[in-house]
Amino acid sequence: MMNFQDFRQQFRQLYSNEPRLFSAPGRVNLIGEHTDYNDGFVLPMAIDRRTVVAMAPRNDGRVRCLSTEFDEQIEFELKADLKPAHDWANHVRGVAACLLRDEYNLRGADLLIASEVPLGAGLSSSAALEIAVGYGLLKLAEHLVDPVRLALAAQKAEHEFAGTQCGVMDQFIACLAREGHALKIDCRTLEYEAVPVDLSDARVVVVNSMVKHELASSEYNQRRAECEEAVRRLAGHLPGIQSLRDVELEEFDQWADALPEPIRRRANHVITENARTLAAVEALQLGQLSHFGKLMKASHESLREDYQVSCRELDLLVEIAGRHSAVYGARMTGGGFGGCTVNLVKADEVESFMAETAEAYRWVIGIQPEIYVCQASGAVREENQ
Repeated sequence: MMNFQDFRQQFRQLYSNEPRLFSAPGRVNLIGEHTDYNDGFVLPMAIDRRTVVAMAPRNDGRVRCLSTEFDEQIEFELKADLKPAHDWANHVRGVAACLLRDEYNLRGADLLIASEVPLGAGLSSSAALEIAVGYGLLKLAEHLVDPVRLALAAQKAEHEFAGTQCGVMDQFIACLAREGHALKIDCRTLEYEAVPVDLSDARVVVVNSMVKHELASSEYNQRRAECEEAVRRLAGHLPGIQSLRDVELEEFDQWADALPEPIRRRANHVITENARTLAAVEALQLGQLSHFGKLMKASHESLREDYQVSCRELDLLVEIAGRHSAVYGARMTGGGFGGCTVNLVKADEVESFMAETAEAYRWVIGIQPEIYVCQASGAVREENQ
């Protein structure tokens, strides 16, 4: 857990000013993978690992930012025609530009950034940074914060400044999470429902494979293009559909053979994953953890076979979890090609699960995984400690 007093003192030494602290959570997606940009359903949970941004206003319209992860200080002018640059601060630059385009007046600021969300692990460190920065800039300028509007601005920043054509899930959960709950999000209507996560007898355990294969970003955008192609082809048989969200399982079974490979498999994953996500919400509400775990397993199999975004390391972690009697279910989480798995584990056997998983993974892969027992955290906020 970050020491806020030490972090404030670090800011004072850098900038000779008194900061305000803003934080936003990372997230683990319990189920509903690669459905968000297909107008589908997702069930993310904010985790108790956060990105914290210390900020103080400036009067010259400039932003200066430093991160504890990087040595280089980045500076830029606040203006709506900001462009991406080849440095680590594109998420900061992007969210500022998109808020300015949304006609918010912003003040210049000095920023110091630190994060407990591991980078590149599929736990949404980028969205946590975007939302913490955006929220802080709005607060420094004394704006009322509309969480949905902030999430959409940060999503646009991800598209334009990071080059990832993501859905709105990551930014949405960072803005709207409730402690002790997951969030069912309809990514078409942006309607959302807080779903209680009863962790009295179970724990959400995230296992970081510690690998991230370089093809992740390009393959992510390729999957999105393949889904759009599936919609174009299916529209000839199912007039009026706008996304794979609109295709029922029975309709897809009728017309699946009209799609070439791998387009058919991509569509099959998205359509069945939407159905699994809605079933998982019901299972969670009814406390049916065994059924929820079976849906997690089916989700991973679909991501591995149909969507083809898993990898050897993730498959091994899911296999190891499946051999443990205390595990209800396990699956990869995030964009894929590395990153993390999410596991639903009986509370009284978490320690044995963690030890056995680490040993088995290290024996095969030669890497020590990081393992996090996660609580359902709250949304972006100002830290007043």
